[in-house]
This record gives sequence, structure tokens and C-alpha cells, in this order.
Amino acid sequence: MQTELSKKLGIEHAVFGFTPFPAVAAAISRAGGFGVLGAVRYTAPDDLKRDLDWIEAHVDGRPYGLDVVMPARKVEGVTEAEVEAMIPEGHRQFVRDTLAKYGVPELAEGEASGWRITGWMEQVARSQLDVAFDYPIKLLANALGSPPADVVARAHDQDVLVAALAGSARHARKHAEGGIDLVVAQGYEAGGHTGEIASMVLTPEVVDAVDPLPVLAAGGIGSGRQVAAALALGAQGVWLGSLWLTVTEADMHSTALTRKLLAAGSGDTVRSRALTGKPARQLRTDWTDAWDSTDGPGTLPMPLQGLLVAEAVSRIQKYEVAPLLGTPVGQIVGRMNSERTVQAVFDDLTSGFEQAVNRVNRIAGRNTDGSSTDGRGDQS
Repeated sequence: MQTELSKKLGIEHAVFGFTPFPAVAAAISRAGGFGVLGAVRYTAPDDLKRDLDWIEAHVDGRPYGLDVVMPARKVEGVTEAEVEAMIPEGHRQFVRDTLAKYGVPELAEGEASGWRITGWMEQVARSQLDVAFDYPIKLLANALGSPPADVVARAHDQDVLVAALAGSARHARKHAEGGIDLVVAQGYEAGGHTGEIASMVLTPEVVDAVDPLPVLAAGGIGSGRQVAAALALGAQGVWLGSLWLTVTEADMHSTALTRKLLAAGSGDTVRSRALTGKPARQLRTDWTDAWDSTDGPGTLPMPLQGLLVAEAVSRIQKYEVAPLLGTPVGQIVGRMNSERTVQAVFDDLTSGFEQAVNRVNRIAGRNTDGSSTDGRGDQS
């Protein structure tokens, strides 16, 4: 699964794996792909430094990258406390009532929420970058538009490629104008924040919009034949996130959540604003249903919604309240039916890719080496 981009980065397979787990990121790189650590949960620079130290020690010299969340629009001089003060009391009461309905226990006295969407704040993301640029990362990805121009310049000064996610050709062209090096075309099927255009339509549109910049296809990809399809559509690789949630190296801290993921079908997700205030594909649960119901108060815009539900999500996760328990995940969850190692996932991807290419060759009347079955070679 080689492309010009994979060769440029010195990786064996053009598979980029986004994950919040350092052990998974390192394993992806060791398996011949490109591990990308999600940084949004690191509000303390020392925590990010600790995990980058760990990756550096376990990646066997293979390349890896970092994914940050830097909003396109900057808000000057506003603290997290001031933002939280904007949350209406009616929404706070709705959270309390919903948790009480399902008997979700309180956190212990003095126990802080373990889940805070603060990585959206530019000052947090910049502190992450101050740490990350001390490490030999090879890629910096941004999940909320193009990074600021000075960040792009700083990355390029250190020979770090810059990527940005796009849900439309229009967004992709803006990224290209912003000087980024590659675009991740993230289709409707993807987990987390995603747009409304499906991957089969979006990928070639983005490829054409930003040519000659390389494009990674994302959303609904979890098999070798889907990787082959992405490359056939013009992508130079694939960006996979959901697929790694059930690998043995993932530290989910919740056996109940893992069981839900393994049991879920491709129709068991929903695009909801319940988690962050922006449409994000996630497992459908009683929690998402409550927020999406016409009986509820409606979700708040980002970042208010994320701050509002932070403690609630921590409580639901800690006590594994099954009806409310969920996570961002894409429609590919329907193929995530067993716990496997990262290496086993790559073995499946590469064998499926080879089978798909051979199948297309047979359909086109070619041998597996690309020569014509009638002996005319490339003339066919």
C-alpha cells in the first residue's frame, strides 16, 4: 500500500492512524503505518510531554505525528471560567435531571472531571505545540480548519508537514490557500466532527479541488478493499480513527464501552451535537436521544456544550452507566467485531488490499503483475 506520500514519509503503508492512545499510535507506526496522537485531551503540557516521551521510546525510530484542535476563529482574552458562565441554568438543570433519571452517582468529593474539552482553546493548543515541536514529529494535523499562518510557518521551518481535515471541496481549497501540505477528506461516515458528504463523493471532489496536493481519504474505511477504493478515487492514503478503538493496545478504561462497540452495527451511530455542540458522529445512546429530543432544551454552541457536559460524561464513563455510555465512532463500527492487535489489523488491511487489487486486475483482464492476460503487456 505504497504511494508517493508514504514514500516521502518513509512508511511502508499509506495508512495514517489517528488515536488518543500513545500505545496505539506507537504500534501503528511500528506496523508500518503512521501513528497520529490526538492532543485535545492534554490540558497540561507535562502530560503531553510524558506521553510523547513514551512514544519516542517505543516507536522504534518510525515517524509519527500529532493532531491538535485549533479553531479557525480566535477569541481574545476570554477565560474558560468566563465561557462557562455563559451556560444557561436551564441546561445545567437538564443535565442534572437526566443523570438523576438513570441513577448516575456523583464524583467523589474533590475529584475533578477527567474529560474536559479545553483543547479547543487556542492558548491550550499553542502550549501543546510548544511541547510537540521539541520532538521529531513529522506531521501536524488540525481538526478545525487550517492552523494559523504562524503555526504553519513554524511547522515548515522544522520540516513538519501540515494537514487539515475537510468535509467539502470548498473547505479543502481554503486549506490549500492557507499553505497546508495535505488534506484529509473526511466523509459523512466518519466518527467525531464530520460533515454531510459521503466519502465516495467527497474524496474525488477534494482530490480535484486541491491537485497536486496529496489527499487522505477518511470515513467508513476499515478494510483493505476500502483502502484500494480510496486510492482508486485519487487519494494518496487513508486516515483511520474509529478502527483503533477496539484494538488490544487501546486503553479504554471501560470494558462495558468496549462491549458496546463490539456489538454495535453500522446503523448504531448518530450525528449529534450532544458532546461538543458541533455535529459529531458517535454511538447512539439514551444520552444522545435525550439531547436530540424536542422535549430537551437543545444543545449549546461549541465550546459551551462541551463544558456543560464534561462532568456528566466523566460520571457516565466512570460508573459505566450502560444506557448513557457512548463515544465518538464512525459507521465502520459495524466491522469492529473482535479485539485484535494493531499488527493484526494491518495484516488484514494489507491482505485485503492485495486481494482487491488482484480482483480488479482480473476484471480488467490483467495478470497480478499488471500484464495483459492475452500477452500484450501494457498495450491492453
